[in-house]
Amino acid sequence: SLLRQVLDQWFESEPLKATLATDAVIGAMASPQTPGSGYVLLHHVMGALEGRRGAWGYVAGGMGALSQAIASAAAARGAHVFAEKVAGLRVQGAGTLTCALEVPSGFCPQPVSRVLLGRDGRAQGVALQDGTEVRSKVVLSNASPQLTFLELTPREQLPKDFVQRIQQVDTRSPVTKINVAVDRLPNFLAAPNARDDQPLPHHQCSIHLNCESSELLHRAFAEARDGRPSSRQVPVQVAPVTDRCWRCCSRRSVMLPRAHTRPMIELCIPSVLDPGLAPRGCHVVSLFTQYTPPVLPGGRPWDEAARDAYADTVFDCIEAYAPGFKASVIGRDVLTPPDLERIFGLPGGNIFHGAMSLDQLYFTRPAPGYSAYRCPVPGLYLCGSGAHPGGGVMGAAGRNAARVALEDFTWL
Repeated sequence: SLLRQVLDQWFESEPLKATLATDAVIGAMASPQTPGSGYVLLHHVMGALEGRRGAWGYVAGGMGALSQAIASAAAARGAHVFAEKVAGLRVQGAGTLTCALEVPSGFCPQPVSRVLLGRDGRAQGVALQDGTEVRSKVVLSNASPQLTFLELTPREQLPKDFVQRIQQVDTRSPVTKINVAVDRLPNFLAAPNARDDQPLPHHQCSIHLNCESSELLHRAFAEARDGRPSSRQVPVQVAPVTDRCWRCCSRRSVMLPRAHTRPMIELCIPSVLDPGLAPRGCHVVSLFTQYTPPVLPGGRPWDEAARDAYADTVFDCIEAYAPGFKASVIGRDVLTPPDLERIFGLPGGNIFHGAMSLDQLYFTRPAPGYSAYRCPVPGLYLCGSGAHPGGGVMGAAGRNAARVALEDFTWL
């Protein structure tokens, strides 16, 4: 269903509806007007955390601590964990391959180069980039379907129609992630900081900017679809969200990118919840932004100048809501869709290993006939976001794949 129909049924406030709509398009080259977006909202808000329905959690120590916790739990039950303290074998920055391993003596972490197959076509382990072979009866891949089947698995062992379906998976991504170090706590006009500069409740939550209307989100999507990121600025009047915000803004002249190119920004401050992430008085700010195209107009690739220009646009937007933010920045790391693919192995920069659209979910994820974690190669299983039920750091795909592998392992 269209997201608009779902939200209109339950809510009246346009800023509230637009803010909720961001969960329907997060990580997706889509807009609130895209058919099927209503389901994507459901996917991201259903479920519970520690008894709180629809709640999201923060991992103390950062997301890397989650991988370490999984590795520690596995090691406590007798698993051999190696390759830079990650639970499994790092696959060219793309995820992990986990095996029932016989670890060679003098082992040195190396990227995986291919999945080893026996004469019967069954997975028998993995080969590393330095030529080392790690033998195993079962291989579980947390890498994307594209890397697992198109780069690491011998192509001749896969049916042509299966390969074609994996090649056709929509991996477009509009996401640019910006990690920021600041020397003070952001001070928002709508809710000024306390005199002692201690964090307030809103500093502990996700803060959504440029979400005053769903139309803003759709226009930003349309710009990226046509290859144009938010980049130009002209003076405009800030749209008030609350009476308090209006009173603050009316006393200040601000600058925002022109309305139809403003990026969608989800801002959080992890160091408020986890002070050990930053020195005393400083903070780290995580900016999840949309929409940016994979390539720029004319087919130009992203370069440092383009990254800086886009980051400046995002910072200008935040400055309008939180004056002084730009001056507080002491470091930043800008990761465009191509950067996310190159560094983390996310195909197209897609944080879910593939679009969470209705045609790529349930029995079609990653391909029709292969939604039960098994693949055409016996003994090789897909256990990451590219498998059912998709992304969201819920662990469901990994748990389900492990149970399937255990069922099969009894007769291997």
